[in-house]
Amino acid sequence: MVVPALALYRVRKAFGAFQALDGADFAVQRGEIHALLGENGAGKSSLMNVAAGLYTPDSGRIEVDGAEVELSGPRAARAHRIGMVHQHFKLVKRFTVAENILLTSSSRRAFKSDLRAVEKKIQHQAEILNFSVQPRNRIDALSVAEQQQAEILKVLIGGAEILILDEPTAVLTDQEARRFLTTVRALAANGAAVVFVTHKLGEVRDFADRVTVMRNGRSVATTDARATPTSELTRLVIGAEVTQPSRLAKVDVGLGRLYVADLRCAREDGHVSLDGASFVVNAGEVYGIAGVSGNGQTELAEALMGVRPALGGSIEVAGVGSLTATGPQRQRAAGMCAIPADRYAYGLAGELSVVENYTIGQVRSGRFGSWFRVDAGAMRAETLKAIQEFDVQGVRSLRQKSALLSGGNAQKLLLARELGQCPRVIVAHSPSRGLDVRACTAVHERLLTARDAGAAVLLISEDLDEILSLSDRIGVIARGRIVAEFKAPADRQLIGNAMVNNA
Repeated sequence: MVVPALALYRVRKAFGAFQALDGADFAVQRGEIHALLGENGAGKSSLMNVAAGLYTPDSGRIEVDGAEVELSGPRAARAHRIGMVHQHFKLVKRFTVAENILLTSSSRRAFKSDLRAVEKKIQHQAEILNFSVQPRNRIDALSVAEQQQAEILKVLIGGAEILILDEPTAVLTDQEARRFLTTVRALAANGAAVVFVTHKLGEVRDFADRVTVMRNGRSVATTDARATPTSELTRLVIGAEVTQPSRLAKVDVGLGRLYVADLRCAREDGHVSLDGASFVVNAGEVYGIAGVSGNGQTELAEALMGVRPALGGSIEVAGVGSLTATGPQRQRAAGMCAIPADRYAYGLAGELSVVENYTIGQVRSGRFGSWFRVDAGAMRAETLKAIQEFDVQGVRSLRQKSALLSGGNAQKLLLARELGQCPRVIVAHSPSRGLDVRACTAVHERLLTARDAGAAVLLISEDLDEILSLSDRIGVIARGRIVAEFKAPADRQLIGNAMVNNA
C-alpha cells in the first residue's frame, strides 16, 4: 500500500457552536494532484488550514509520510515541507515580493545578503514557471494574479513538497490557468503532492488524478477525477442539479448610461496601467471586459468606485454628469454600486457585524435616523429581510462578524447591500471569484435580474466563461485600453486571440 504524503483522519474543528469540521478525512500521495471539492462553507479551507498549521484540530490525527505529527503552527508545517497558497493572500502590501518571501525565512544571516539571495531564487523560479512577477515589485503595485504568483513563489522557495493550492486559478484567464496547471502537473510528476482546492469542475477532470468531495464538514466521497462525469461531481457537491440562469428575459437595451472616455490611471509604483480606456455601457445591458490580468482591470474598477484618482479622461453617468474625481460618496449618490474583486478590502469589514456591514451605507443617508439616534430595530429588521431574500446562509446572529461567513455567503451579503437599492450602474469586478457552483449561479442571477430591471452592468472578469455567459457586449482590454469589441453571442477563439495578441 502506498503511504500518503499527507493524511488527515477524523478531523473535528468547531468555532463556538459552529462545527466547521465533523470527522473529515483526506489523503494525498506524492506524484498526484488531488482535488478537493465542496460548496462554500463545506469545510475545505478549514481542513486545509489544519493541514497548514493555521488551525489546531479539536480531535483527529495528522500524518506526514506515515508518521503522526503535531502541527503547532505554520512554521511547524513548513518544517514538514507543507506549503499553502491561500485564496486570500497572506502578503504585506508595502513590502516587495522578495521581502515578503524573506519574512518566512529562518536564516539569521545579514538582511541584505539574504535579500539578494532570495531575489536570485525568485528570478530563477519565476523563469521556470513563466511568471511575470519580479523580485523588487511591491505587492500593492501588483495585480491580483501577480500577487498569486508571489504567493506560489513564496511556498516553492520555502521548500514545500506538499502543496496546498486554494482556488489557484480563480483570478487567471483560460490561457494562464492552463499554463499554470500544466506547471503544477510537472511539479507532481517530479514527486510533489498537490492538493487542489477549486470549484471549477472542468479543471478537476482535466488535471486532477483523484477528487474528494466535502459536505457539511465531512468527506462524502473520493473518486477518480477523470472517470467521474461532471454531472456526478455536481450531484456529489450539492446533492442536486444546478439550473443555470436564463438570459431570455432580457429587456430592450436602453440609451447610454455609463460613459468612460480616455481614462488614465497609474499603479502605486507610478506605472500607467490604464492608458486611454474608452467605452459606453447602456441601460439594460451587461458590458463585459475581458483581458489578460494586469492590463488595467483593477485600476479601472477602482477608478469607477472612486478609490483611485484618474490622471486624465472622464467618467460620466447620464443625467448626473462628471464623476471623474468625486470619490465613493458622490458615486453612490449618483446610483452607482460596486462589487469589488477583493470583498474584504473594499466591500465588507470583516471585524464588523453582519447588520453593521449591511446598513453602514444607509446610516449616513439618514435612512435609520440621525447619527445621534439610530433606529437599531429598523436596522436589524432590514438586514434580516435582506439575508432571507438573498439566501445568505451561516448567519447565526446579526451580531456575528462577517469574517465568519463563507466566501459565497459573504458575497451574497455584499450583493444584498449593493443591489437592494435598485442601482442605476453596477460595477462588478470578478463577482464569482472563489465561489462554488450554487453561489456562482446565485450571483449571476442577481446581475441579470438587475440588468433586466434597467441597470447598466459593467462586468470585469478574467474568467472568460463568466464573460461569455453573461455579457450582451464584450470589450477586450489590453495595455490599458479597449482594443476590440464583440456582440453576443461572441466567438471564444476570436476574443482569446484579441486578448493574447494585443497584451
